[in-house]
Amino acid sequence: MGKLYDRIDDRLRSFIEEQKIFFVATAPLSENGHVNVSPKGLSGSLVVLDDRTVGYLDFGGSNAETIAHLRENARITLMWCAFTGPPKIVRIHGRGEPIFRDDPRFVELIGRFPAAHLPSLRAIIVVTAERISDTCGYAVPFMEYRGERTLHTEFFSRKTDEEFAAYCETKPYVGTSIDGLPGLPLPLPPRPA
Repeated sequence: MGKLYDRIDDRLRSFIEEQKIFFVATAPLSENGHVNVSPKGLSGSLVVLDDRTVGYLDFGGSNAETIAHLRENARITLMWCAFTGPPKIVRIHGRGEPIFRDDPRFVELIGRFPAAHLPSLRAIIVVTAERISDTCGYAVPFMEYRGERTLHTEFFSRKTDEEFAAYCETKPYVGTSIDGLPGLPLPLPPRPA
């Protein structure tokens, strides 16, 4: 039986922080637009900022659909599934905002993330919860965590920040989404020191 929560309490915070992967869903307002679902999971890239707010680091290497959708309408859902231990699914439906490198809040927030040192950081996505719920997760399979993949970090750690900015400008669907919405503002501002 599912339950609604008015805040992210200590038990929910622990559950969220223990999961190795979470999923992000966004969509444009247009009925002809593409719904986007993205897996996220680099260790240290998600933090519970307070009892109604979570944030995660947005890295390069893929399109910027989430950013484009948030810039257009701010709607977002985050979902965590227990792949070990008791079955559970937690969802946060809310409003999201991309905080870009040239936003003064970026410097304030970045220190909260253990993975802040990782290369290819484009933005911080801050999500304010409007609905927090859990469900049973009885049909979610058991899966074993074997470790972090290192390919992303290895690939982007070979690039300077200037090379990464140039990389972002050459990728389709980064500055503009697949539906033609504004995505990551380009040229990418330098990463704050």
